[in-house]
Amino acid sequence: MNVGIDAISYYVPRLYLEMSDLAERRGIPYEKLKFGLGLEQMAVPDANEDAASFAANALIRLFNDQQLDPAKIGRIYLGTESAVDGSKPTATYAMGSLEDHLSAQFGPRSLKHCDVVDMTFACIGAVDAMQNCLDWVRAGQDRQAIVIASDVSKYELNSTGEYTQGAGAVAVLLRSNPRILSIDDSWGVATQSVGDFFKPRRYFDRNELLEDMAAKLNGAMDAESIENLLGDTNSEFWSEKAQIFELFKEEPVFDGQYSNQCYSDRITEAFAHFNQQQPTDFLKDWDHLVFHLPYAYHGRRIVFDNWLSWISSKPSYQDLLVEIGEQGEDKKAWLKAASKSTLYKTFVKEKIAMGEVASSAIGNMYTASIFMSLLSLFQQASLGDHDLSEKTIGLIAYGSGSKSKVFQGRVMEGWKTATEILSLFQDLSTRTRIDVDTYEKLHLRQLTEAVGPADQVTLDKIETEVETRKGLRTYSQFQ
Repeated sequence: MNVGIDAISYYVPRLYLEMSDLAERRGIPYEKLKFGLGLEQMAVPDANEDAASFAANALIRLFNDQQLDPAKIGRIYLGTESAVDGSKPTATYAMGSLEDHLSAQFGPRSLKHCDVVDMTFACIGAVDAMQNCLDWVRAGQDRQAIVIASDVSKYELNSTGEYTQGAGAVAVLLRSNPRILSIDDSWGVATQSVGDFFKPRRYFDRNELLEDMAAKLNGAMDAESIENLLGDTNSEFWSEKAQIFELFKEEPVFDGQYSNQCYSDRITEAFAHFNQQQPTDFLKDWDHLVFHLPYAYHGRRIVFDNWLSWISSKPSYQDLLVEIGEQGEDKKAWLKAASKSTLYKTFVKEKIAMGEVASSAIGNMYTASIFMSLLSLFQQASLGDHDLSEKTIGLIAYGSGSKSKVFQGRVMEGWKTATEILSLFQDLSTRTRIDVDTYEKLHLRQLTEAVGPADQVTLDKIETEVETRKGLRTYSQFQ
């Protein structure tokens, strides 16, 4: 059965930071970020936004654009590593917002028979969700599923990952006889448990915290004084009986160079696994390559070794040697020359570059980045009047921790009509620019009021009063 992506929608926060402003504040040459990594702007979540509101906005836009019937949608699966709850799926918040939006037309609980779940595996979770849903669509008749990728990429201020931050969501409608992209059922998979990037549970001893603060205030507290103080407090935090506090932070622990190596190793293994199932000349058979992009130029960097291996048995390899010479003792210098060769630049321009453009203006979207790269390719092709019909796209996904999946799709004749209602780059051009001070306050959660205009769905409040609802999030809709 021919199954794949029939429609796409997206949501990107309406606030953004110019990378030149951040580079100036951090004392780093902007040219290094722009020309070296492809970083120009960073999407910044407002104070009333999170992964659930992103997902809800992308989902509602998909329903509005396509005039979908909720009774025909059997699954809404969400891939995210920015879950807003440790138990209640983030997808349920998005579904609830959609049901509220549809209630006037379809009545209450219009999605009551829809299967809804989150899937988490770092940046590859939404691809996992899509593969699962594609199998489900193939297994039945006239089945339709929606996969949402929604995330907030957040790093510590002044860290090496800060420049790559971004946020947003992409939603895709999956069905048989799709209008945009038919996805093959051969998937190359490579997995190895590593610690290149993770968000651990962090633990703190409450007595040590109090002793430290007392010392800084020129006081002293013994164990008995601490117990007396804690027994007399009205603070919900300090009255917690557990000796060890557990803290969750969105900011990860990561090793950038090691993570790059893991990405490279996993995709190489996944390429080989894909080739075992479906022998493929990746240079010849794939017209375009779409990647998970931690930053805009990451795909072109991470696939270079594979490209070099692919051309080693091709006549074009001799063209490379004519341009840069035979490899000498300095292998590193030769590889650098090869990566800057006319042959490789042409490969990047023809097969990768159109999928990078959106990432330069948004930043890393974690699970959504590969889907945004795909959308960027479609939008750039449409703007440049490039016909993608019947072209084959290779998709290269990676999730830290670690896993890669390599798969391919064939562009359908209806791709342009199905995507022309989208105006991604026009939307990006109308966002609100913020300064570095505002960005830092939002990052540190020092602002409680929204900075930008209201969106379709925003976070209304996190319950603090009602005991049985503490921590539960509620969302409001702007009509």
